[in-house]
Amino acid sequence: MRLENKKVIQLVSSEFEDLELWYPVLRLQEEGATVHIAGEKANETYIGKYGVPVTSDFAFADISPEEYDAILVPGGWSPDKLRRYPEVLEMVRYMDKHEKPIGQICHAGWVLISAGILKGRNVTSTPGIKDDMTNAGAIWHDVAVITDGHIVSSRRPPDLPQYAKEFADLLAGME
Repeated sequence: MRLENKKVIQLVSSEFEDLELWYPVLRLQEEGATVHIAGEKANETYIGKYGVPVTSDFAFADISPEEYDAILVPGGWSPDKLRRYPEVLEMVRYMDKHEKPIGQICHAGWVLISAGILKGRNVTSTPGIKDDMTNAGAIWHDVAVITDGHIVSSRRPPDLPQYAKEFADLLAGME
């Protein structure tokens, strides 16, 4: 239970990649972390690309990022929606400024691009947004997972075991 006292925000909007949201949530909970699901509205059910639902615990506006140790951004088509919320971008910028773990997988890089935090950072993503990532100033790598400081990024669902472990390891090592 090495993550017993850790609190994590898992962002959500409709059409998230089902595994990319649920796998890290369950992995962190297995190690004792508290994971709160944050969406546009509290107690709203969002449906993933393949039909798996998740219900938000809080609305974005109700989240105080200083109360959390880390944030996760799922992939799928959800990031294209998430990056349109000023509260989401502020949460990501807060986590970046305070060097708290930020997890991004697949298309989640779009949120970090919109938050303006990728310049000079080593990252990966789905190859489909490689140009978006590099145009934002990131140094893109075609690897399963890469950690640059407090940002952990991954490409796609087959990389989830490595991604979730790397994120959990980073979170466990944070004071």
